[in-house]
Amino acid sequence: MPTSTNDHHLENLLRELTPQVVGAVVRWSGDFAAAEDAVQEALLAAATTWPRDGTPDNPKAWLIQAASRRLIDEVRQEQARRRREERAALRDVPPEDVEEQDDTLRLLFLCCHPKLTPASAIALTLRAVGGLTTAEIAHAYLVPEATMAQRISRAKQRLKGVAFELDTGEERLRNVLHVLYLMFNEGYTSTSGPELQRSDLSAEAIRLTRSVHALLPENGQVTGLLALMLLSDARRPARTGGAGELIPLADQDRTLWNKDHITEGVALAVQAFDTPPLGEYQLQAAIAALHDEVDRAEDTDWPQILALYGLLEDLSGNPMVKLNRAIAAAMVDGPDAGLKLLEPLDEELPGHYRLDAVRGHLYEMKGDHETAAHHFRAAALGTTSLPERDYLTTKAAALR
Repeated sequence: MPTSTNDHHLENLLRELTPQVVGAVVRWSGDFAAAEDAVQEALLAAATTWPRDGTPDNPKAWLIQAASRRLIDEVRQEQARRRREERAALRDVPPEDVEEQDDTLRLLFLCCHPKLTPASAIALTLRAVGGLTTAEIAHAYLVPEATMAQRISRAKQRLKGVAFELDTGEERLRNVLHVLYLMFNEGYTSTSGPELQRSDLSAEAIRLTRSVHALLPENGQVTGLLALMLLSDARRPARTGGAGELIPLADQDRTLWNKDHITEGVALAVQAFDTPPLGEYQLQAAIAALHDEVDRAEDTDWPQILALYGLLEDLSGNPMVKLNRAIAAAMVDGPDAGLKLLEPLDEELPGHYRLDAVRGHLYEMKGDHETAAHHFRAAALGTTSLPERDYLTTKAAALR
C-alpha cells in the first residue's frame, strides 16, 4: 500500500528526533546500550499511538519520558542492576533540562569512539544518530539483519563505561571525520549490489558533517570534508542513466548537476584550502572543485589537478591517490605517462579491479584496444558492484 503524507511526515519526525532523544537518555542514565534499546521501544510506541491519538505538543519530551520510564521499569525488574535501580528510584524521571538540550553531537562523537572499528562505528552511528533501523543498515551493506544486529550490539557493549562527553580532541575528531567520510563514500559509490549509489547514506553523512562544521567552523579539515561531500554529491543526478547504468564523469550531462551544492561547496573548498594545516580533505575538496567549476569536461584544469594529486600523494601515501594521479598524468602528458605511474601499484594493489579499470582506460586512450579490452574484462570480474560490472563489460565488448 502507498505511504500517506501523514505517515511520511511522522517517519521523518521520528528520524529527526531519534539522536536527540537517545542523547538525552544516555546523558541521564549513563548506559548507552540500555538507553538506545529503550528509545527504540518509545519510537515504536509513538508510531503506534500518535497516528491514533495525535502528535503531542512536545514530541521530543514525550519520547524522552516514554524511553526513561521503560528504562526505569527494566532497572526495577532486574536485581542485577540494583545500583542503577536506586539511582532511578531517586530521580524517578529525568529533570526538565534533559529535554531542553540537544545531545546529537555528543552521541555522534561517542559512536565514533576509537574503541570501535570503522565498520562498527558506521553501523552504530547510522542506528543511533541517523535513525535508520537495523534492517535498513543491513540492506545498505548487503549483510543479513542478524549479522548487523550483532555488530551493533557488540559496539554498544564496548562503549560501556565510556564518558558521554563532547570530546573534540584531535584523535576523536579524526575518527569522526573518517567514519563520516567512509559513510559518504559507501553512499556515493556502493561497494556491492545492484545500485551504484545509496543517496540515503550520503545524505545522512552530509547532514552529520554539517553538524560537526557548525560546531567547529574554523577547522579546515571539517570544512574540507563538507566541501568534498557537497561537490561530489552535486554530480549525483547525472551519474546514472534511466536504467541505473553508470555514466562516467567525462560523459555526464553537467546541466543536471546541483548548482547550489557546487556554489556552496566551492566557497567552502576555498575557505578550507586557506586554513592551515593543509590536510587530505582540503586537497580532495580542491580537486573536486576544479572538476565542478567547468561546464565542459574538456575545459578541466588537469595540470592543476595533477599538482594537487602530487601534494595529496606526498601527504597520504594512499595507493588510490596514486591511481588517480596516474589518470591526471595521462590527461596532461599522455597515456604512457599514466601507465608508467601505475607500475608500482602492482605490488600495492595486486589484483584490484580499479587498477585494471584505469589501465583499460589508458590503453584505450593509447589506441591499443585489444589490451584495453583485456583489462576491462579483468576489472569486471573483480568488482562486486553490478552497475560497475555492466559498464566495464560493455566497454570491453565495444572495444572488441
